[in-house]
Amino acid sequence: MFRFYTLVTISIPLILYYVLLADYYYNHEDRYDEDACYKLVLRIINSVKKLGRIRTVVLDDDKLPKEGGYIMYSNHQGKFDALGIMEAHKTPCSVVADAERSKMLLFNQVIKLVRGKRLERHNLKQQVAELDKLTEEVKNGRRYIYFPEGGYDHNGNKLQEFRAGAFKCAVKAKATIVPVAIYDSHLPFDFNSYRKVTTQVCFLDPIYYDEYAGKTTREIGEMIKGRIEEKLVLLEENRAKNGYNKKFKIYRTAQKTG
Repeated sequence: MFRFYTLVTISIPLILYYVLLADYYYNHEDRYDEDACYKLVLRIINSVKKLGRIRTVVLDDDKLPKEGGYIMYSNHQGKFDALGIMEAHKTPCSVVADAERSKMLLFNQVIKLVRGKRLERHNLKQQVAELDKLTEEVKNGRRYIYFPEGGYDHNGNKLQEFRAGAFKCAVKAKATIVPVAIYDSHLPFDFNSYRKVTTQVCFLDPIYYDEYAGKTTREIGEMIKGRIEEKLVLLEENRAKNGYNKKFKIYRTAQKTG
């Protein structure tokens, strides 16, 4: 959290500016459509990255479907995860977030701007209602980020169990699923350091409804988890093989990995 508190300390005027601007956009949706709000979100994220000395490498964003709604299921590592994926996803998307954790400064404003779904951990009725709304929105073309692990606990690049319930909305919407592997996304805010860090966002091949129709949500979760795990192993192997690039202060995993 050292980076986060340092970032807040050195940029209080900018943060206040973005908080007020985001609230203004949110309260005037008749003036600012989804595209305008998302452009502001990208501005906020880029400012966070610049001030926080964070770089994100994006792999295979050309695999993203060009049309229609879909749900991106990603592994979960820390507070930067959703911001990193949004910055990599240049067209508007939203996110499913834990209601308590989403109250963090700036992230709270981002959630509001993208009309994200906040799930109350101990309120099953509220969760069902919010995910039913998500299902209908995906049917109508919206894109969402969902973290099926449900949370993170200093797990770094290691996967946790995927919750089968996270995939019910995809099944109901008959939605395209886009697995996303994030790598080193825990580095920005999990360590007491202000050194430059590089995260990676890897979009995997889309999984269309025909491919998972008839499977249980547990089987779908295992399939997606397996594909993400394969990508993480490949990135780890490339790191060990190619080593560290001192000139650019990143591991040489930034190249295409297939």
